[in-house]
Amino acid sequence: MNKGLYIATLEANSGKSLIALGLMQTLLAKTPRVGYFRPIINDPKDQNKDNHIDTVLSFFNVEIPYEKTYAYTVSEVVQKRNEGKTGEVLDNIIQKYKEVEENFDFVLVEGSDFSGETSVFEFDVNVHIAKNLGIPVIIIGSGVNKTKEELLGSLQLAYNTFVNKDVKVIGVVGNKIQENNLEIVNDGIKSFLTDDVDVFTIPMQELLANPTMKEIVEELDGEVLFGGDLLDNQTGSFGVGAMQLRNYLNHLKENSLVITPGDRADIILGALQANISANYPRVSGIILTGGITPEDTILRLIDGVSQVVPIISVKGGTFQVTNQIGNIKSNIYADSIPKINASISAFEKYVNVDGLMEKITDFENTGITPRMFQYSLIRKAQKERKHIVLPEGIDERVLKAAFRLSTLDLVDLTLLGDEDKIKEKATELGLPIDFKKVHLINPPKSKYFDDYVKTFYELRKHKNVNMDIARDCLTDVSYFGTMMIYKGHADGMVSGAMHTTQHTIRPALQFIKTKPGVSLVSSIFFMCLEDRVAVFGDCAINPNPSAKDLSEIAISSAESSINFGIEPKIAMLSYSSGTSGKGEDVDRVREATEMVKNQRPDLKIEGPIQYDAAVDITIGKSKLPESEVAGQASVLIFPDLNTGNNTYKAVQRETGALAIGPMLQGLNKPVNDLSRGCTVDDIFNTVIITAIQAQGI
Repeated sequence: MNKGLYIATLEANSGKSLIALGLMQTLLAKTPRVGYFRPIINDPKDQNKDNHIDTVLSFFNVEIPYEKTYAYTVSEVVQKRNEGKTGEVLDNIIQKYKEVEENFDFVLVEGSDFSGETSVFEFDVNVHIAKNLGIPVIIIGSGVNKTKEELLGSLQLAYNTFVNKDVKVIGVVGNKIQENNLEIVNDGIKSFLTDDVDVFTIPMQELLANPTMKEIVEELDGEVLFGGDLLDNQTGSFGVGAMQLRNYLNHLKENSLVITPGDRADIILGALQANISANYPRVSGIILTGGITPEDTILRLIDGVSQVVPIISVKGGTFQVTNQIGNIKSNIYADSIPKINASISAFEKYVNVDGLMEKITDFENTGITPRMFQYSLIRKAQKERKHIVLPEGIDERVLKAAFRLSTLDLVDLTLLGDEDKIKEKATELGLPIDFKKVHLINPPKSKYFDDYVKTFYELRKHKNVNMDIARDCLTDVSYFGTMMIYKGHADGMVSGAMHTTQHTIRPALQFIKTKPGVSLVSSIFFMCLEDRVAVFGDCAINPNPSAKDLSEIAISSAESSINFGIEPKIAMLSYSSGTSGKGEDVDRVREATEMVKNQRPDLKIEGPIQYDAAVDITIGKSKLPESEVAGQASVLIFPDLNTGNNTYKAVQRETGALAIGPMLQGLNKPVNDLSRGCTVDDIFNTVIITAIQAQGI
């Protein structure tokens, strides 16, 4: 079930607060606990809280600590971006959002404000955030100071950008539209959308457009002379009182803001009198310019008036002050109850609430981004702590990965090798590893060594293994580490940074053995591409699999993908798609596909199919238009090791994709092999997936 909605805009001052307040009211009417989250906020002034967050939490009584409602300030994002750490930004945003999601039935996510130095790349940031949170989007565009063509063009570009990144847009809002243009804009937006996207047009709300007296005081750093308890007065039009009073009175409109030099007692008193007169509109406030305060006699006279309005003294000249007031962008604050109610009222009037809610609840995210996947791996590993052994304890990369893992406190670790040499190497690398948490074992000196030797002898004596051979084998770190798993002293093993694949998995095949009903150990890579995660198998173990082998690899890979949160759509790869190709190799793939269909009719599978038809929706639909897999395959099974190994490395190097694995499938307990060219990240990720496998999923 979908648990979130992202509000995205194209620019500053789009009126997204109206949408956020309206949605919160609607969601709370249908869902008991609604959370609120902002990935990026403006840098608060004078250490104050973000206004959007403060308003929503206060008005709707959302029970969530303020510091948990956002991930970064604008300046923090700029700094991270300059340091080349945009990936870290996304990772932290996902983590913070998930923490809110876990505690609420639904989370409303409000995008950034397009202000300051991030505005030039902010839209793309919002697209990537929505994509990585895996939630649908509502796009908002403002009609202020735009032609119809400019508004529609910007909304269409925004819509296409989200859709091209596989982000589901469920609604598009044209906001702050002139009343007589609502239908024209509505029809214009619909012209470039699919039928499943709702369109709403909302007219300019005068109450929301103009600042309150409080906002004017703060913007102009004014001194309140009178009416301090009326600063929530909403201003309407404003004008300068420079003409004679009898003429100025004709220019007053409802909620007029009077701007006049501080020595114009006639304008001041005339405006106050007009405010209480039934024959003139209400006055919202008076701004006295030039830093001039009225004389004491005038002040006493004002003080005795039965009904006053806010009278504010400011230092700037009349011309300057008038321009400043005209440039004030009105906001909605926690205590702006009339504005909040007006926003909710406008939302309910112009938005088809029931239709929108249906789209929100029906949304199902079928994809998973690399960063979502990596976050889910860490969360899965944290659910049940496991003990992983790393036989190559002296390797620099292994030590760096061990330090990172121990710092995050995700798993229990044991490193094998000479203890003094491992500690010396860690010191040389500047790694302050806590060896009270990371255990070190030198196999021949272990208290379990003799027991392990006897156990291995009993397991392999039918293969002509004697005690001397058993003792020699158990001095080998791969055999010792595997025996730790067999005896229950560790839950899984990761090796291969310094050893061959055969050296790593031979002991596992000898006495860990395969699961019941599984005859073949195979491998997969989790290929973290730009915007999705695909499963590649087998790229590491079986050189020339038979049709039966391929079917077993496909089923095991599908099970692994399910266990790691990826919906399996299996493509059995070949040089031909469908029924067109002939030859031994393609026939073997075709036979394997039929075997999978017979054994597991619940799985979606297509084969034989070419790689491009498997992953490109346009090519897939042109070659296999009726296929459930073509163009959207998530599990790709290669016909042989030569093809698989070269393809995964080509994709990894040419696209910059992160390849997590290989993860071995089919063993009773997890043992995973590394490439000798592996990185610290490879080791880190493989330990995590090994720990998850050890949970028995």
